[in-house]
Formats: sequence, structure tokens, C-alpha cells
Amino acid sequence: MEIFGGKIKHDPSLKTQKVMLIFQIILRILGFTFCLGAVWRIMTSKQVLVLGIEANYTYSPTMKFFAYANMIGCASSIVALFLLLVCCYKKYLNSNKYLFYLFLHDLIVFGLLVAGCASATSIGYVAKYGQKYSGWNPVCNYVTKLCHKATVSVTLSYIAIIFYLCLTIISANQYVFH
Repeated sequence: MEIFGGKIKHDPSLKTQKVMLIFQIILRILGFTFCLGAVWRIMTSKQVLVLGIEANYTYSPTMKFFAYANMIGCASSIVALFLLLVCCYKKYLNSNKYLFYLFLHDLIVFGLLVAGCASATSIGYVAKYGQKYSGWNPVCNYVTKLCHKATVSVTLSYIAIIFYLCLTIISANQYVFH
């Protein structure tokens, strides 16, 4: 670490850079995996009731937003992983411009996943417990299979959020201290 004109210049070692690169790759793969699991669980959450009445995640705009947010999280994880590997191969990994775009990407995906999970959690809470002041009764007593799959999906997505929070912190740290 050197000090130039009151500013601290951080020069990480090559070993530290490799460890951080491997850590980012692992986190991106895990984020993709958990987002994919969340998408798969919510897409397969369908239940047919006794009289042929069907309950599906697509009946709720909130749950559709949740599914699309996780699909975008999956796709962008793959794209970011590919770009990370290409930039590492071409030695662009230390470019300030690249580090800023990586930070911005991670922050946007993190925000999108948080918004999707928050919306799905709120509608899931109303589905499970109801809202007696508004006259909304709980429906999870009748569609337990659908509610269980949605709960698992939201849980997987929250785990993906933790991975993207770590990625956002890492990419911000790399950008600031580069």
C-alpha cells in the first residue's frame, strides 16, 4: 500500500486476485444454481383442486414478477460468469471500467432479486395467514402443495440474494481499492 497525495493506493498481490476470482466464480455459479432452483420450483407449482379448479403461480402478477426476476437473475449470472472468464483470459480484469460495470451488474441483479423476493414474500404471507381487516382469508389451507412449492422457491431465492450481496460487496471493494 502506498500513499500518493493523501490517497491510498491498494495493490493486491497476484495470489489475492486469483483467490478473489475463484471466489467470484463460485459465488456466481451458486447464485445461478439457486436462482434456477427457485425458477424451477415456482414454475412447477400447480395444483388442481377437487372440482377441477386449478391454482397456478401465473394467476398472481406478483408471483409472475418473482419468477421473471429469478429468470433474469439466472441469465445474467451466466452472462456475467462468461464475461468474467473472458476478461480474465484477456487480462481486462484490472480495468476500472470493467470493475465498475461488474459492480453495477451485481447491484442491479441484487436489487431485482430483492424486489422479486419481497413481493413474493408479501403475497405469500397473505396467502398463508390472510388479512382479516380486508376480508382476505388464508388460502394455503386449500392449496398446500402450491404454497409449499412457493415457499421453497422463495427460500432458494433468498439464498441467491445472499450470494449476490456478497458479489456486490466484492465487486465494490475491487472497484474502490483498484
